Amino acid sequence: MYKAVLCDVDGTLLDSNALHAECWRRALAHFGIQVGFEAVVKQIGKGGENLLPCFVAEDKLQALEHELKAFRKQLFHREYIDRVVPFCDARRLLERMRQQGLRIAVATSSEKSDLEAFKTVLKIHDLVEEDLTADDAEKSKPDPDIFEASLKALEISANEALALGDTPWDIEAAKKAGVATVAVQSGGWTREQLQEAGAIAVYVDVSDILRNFDQSPFVS
Repeated sequence: MYKAVLCDVDGTLLDSNALHAECWRRALAHFGIQVGFEAVVKQIGKGGENLLPCFVAEDKLQALEHELKAFRKQLFHREYIDRVVPFCDARRLLERMRQQGLRIAVATSSEKSDLEAFKTVLKIHDLVEEDLTADDAEKSKPDPDIFEASLKALEISANEALALGDTPWDIEAAKKAGVATVAVQSGGWTREQLQEAGAIAVYVDVSDILRNFDQSPFVS
């Protein structure tokens, strides 16, 4: 019987993946690195240190990484963060999980300061027991550190938790931590892609999970 859900935020509870991708694309362009939106959006879900090597040449990465990440952060806060909105039923799904007796930890590659803003938009402070972000992990997704930190914070084993995410990077990170993942397609990935990555169940979005909650893996 599962005791907890380790919940991703961007693309799962929040309609934010496209905003993050466009912000990264513009930040890269500012430093002379031209990449397409579609290429960037498929890397959203990774932390910056895992995303940047996909687009920045190895011999330039060390010199550019700090300044590029700082520029992206300023740009996101200036032009994008106020445009982030919750997906329909995001809070209601977490309420239903709590009614089921499930504990909730947020497990995200976002920074802690951003997560506080996101939780305010979602109105979920009262539902979340633990927050684990990129600040709590040596490496971000698709490495398992954030999920491992979540398990430690909740003091449970991997087989007592389910992850909820929207990208193959969530699924890969959770799998490395020994945690199975329920996935949603709201981050821009297809059912087939998420199944191929290893999701044990795939839903259209959080509303779809809520409608079918009693038949979902969250009820065991």
